[in-house]
Amino acid sequence: MARTARSSRINMKSTSGKVLASVALLGVAASVAGLGTYGSFTSTTSASETVTAGSVKIELGAAGTAANRLSVPAVGVIPGDTIQRAATLSNTGNQNFGGVTLSTTAAAPASKLTTDGVNGLQVAVDACSVPWTEAGTAPAYTYTCTGVTTSVLPTRPIIGTDVVLSNLASITNPNSSKADNLRITATLPTAADNTFQGLTSTVDFAFTATQRAATSR
Repeated sequence: MARTARSSRINMKSTSGKVLASVALLGVAASVAGLGTYGSFTSTTSASETVTAGSVKIELGAAGTAANRLSVPAVGVIPGDTIQRAATLSNTGNQNFGGVTLSTTAAAPASKLTTDGVNGLQVAVDACSVPWTEAGTAPAYTYTCTGVTTSVLPTRPIIGTDVVLSNLASITNPNSSKADNLRITATLPTAADNTFQGLTSTVDFAFTATQRAATSR
């Protein structure tokens, strides 16, 4: 039994020696193979490209002028009265718009003029293909269109967020300085009762343009 055990140990050593020898031989072979791939031919070419981002920019006309009467206050409004204000909206960037929205907010403190969606102030927006003809004395302006009138926003409560505007020329052809001649009309409904007397609200108008759909450039 003792000899059998020794014989097993000797065989293990012998096998281990063979494995180590094989590894050493493989290492030599790998070194020789590496010598055969030391050199190679190469070639490089290059190019450069300039990328310039476009600009999306929307602007109102100068405040206080016929191109922007939105800052002119209205006083002494009673049920059935209308308030007309002109504003020119222009695409002054170098890209077409994907769309334009209008958000209106009431400055604090709010009143029923803006919080009552039924009997409070209502607003509508129209566009004229040529600048509106302005008449009246500030602040009681009125406007007529000698060209073609289109609806941009049908009558709705004056307060809203991201309300989509339609039929705008400024959405396309920015390089041609396309502009929209808008008339914003606010109306106090005849249904407004005595609880509206003496109330005051300030409404902020914000026009937002979004970029056109992405495409290959």
